[in-house]
Amino acid sequence: MFKWVKSLVFLMCVLAMGLCFSNVHAAEGELIGAGATFPQPLYSKMFDVYFQQHKIKINYQGIGSGGGINQLVKKTVDFGGTDAFMTEKELQEAGAPVLHIPTCLGAVVVTYNLPGNPKLKLTPEVVADIFLGKIKKWNDPKIQEINKEVKLPDLAITVVRRADGSGTTHIFSEYLTKVSSEWKEKMGVGKSLNWPEGFIGQKGNPGVAGYIKQTPGAVGYVELLYALQNQMPFASIKNRSGVFIEPTPKTVSNAAKVKIPDDTNVSLTDTSAKDGYPISGFTWLIFYKEQNYGGRSKKRAESLAKLLMWMVTDGQKYVEPLQYSPLPKEASTIAQKIIKSMTYDGKPILK
Repeated sequence: MFKWVKSLVFLMCVLAMGLCFSNVHAAEGELIGAGATFPQPLYSKMFDVYFQQHKIKINYQGIGSGGGINQLVKKTVDFGGTDAFMTEKELQEAGAPVLHIPTCLGAVVVTYNLPGNPKLKLTPEVVADIFLGKIKKWNDPKIQEINKEVKLPDLAITVVRRADGSGTTHIFSEYLTKVSSEWKEKMGVGKSLNWPEGFIGQKGNPGVAGYIKQTPGAVGYVELLYALQNQMPFASIKNRSGVFIEPTPKTVSNAAKVKIPDDTNVSLTDTSAKDGYPISGFTWLIFYKEQNYGGRSKKRAESLAKLLMWMVTDGQKYVEPLQYSPLPKEASTIAQKIIKSMTYDGKPILK
């Protein structure tokens, strides 16, 4: 299964690099989306199944969350994908109300390339120090102290980070801002960050995973599936309860035991759940509430609304087999309500 996903993700990335977005709409039987690479393997599967069932082609390009937001605001796509809820500034730039629906939950993991690929445990402090550039070797006493059963090599650490505007970076930096005052002061939260000199920038989750895979001593952060499909190790992270938690669909779901607001803008990082993985997050699809803009037809708007409704209901069966976590019932219910609020000429699209 992972080989199939890996090939498909690679193909999608090649298409993304070669695609030039334009203001020309696709055919009525096709919808265009762009954005987050975090959920791209899942979307590839969902959109393939949806085409088989409904004969609506969905062309989704993994260009990063920042790119997805930008393309939606430019109205060159029907929907965007983002792992970070749009900021007030971005919502204002959109010029009209934009809706967000969560489609699944995922884990951001710290993955690495070491001899024998040992299973490591990391504390929030050590993760912050690595990505601040303060810990420079794998046998640093701070890492060795919490991994006494592992003989760590005297090997330089090469930090790999995202080069594009990334929701994965947003989730990761949001987590570190909550657990490290130094990170909060020096780096903060964002889809793009002012990284220390010498860090290696790569585009998309596939780019980061690929570079780490071929570079001894490298470390970086990617969505869980990208580590799994490349057979790369990833660390168990000490959560707020003091428990080292391995990222799995179950431990990510445990992190979602929170009250979900009506707009679904909620953070899952640094969970208080004892059995929850601390670097977890929703990923969202974004789209305009009023669909009659830029010459869009009502039929196109209906196609989009029906696709979105399927993704948060029947489409959820494809989530867990790809190592993501399905929407909690509460989140699915709220997402359906949001989709039903979509309008065309001010009238509801779905009854």
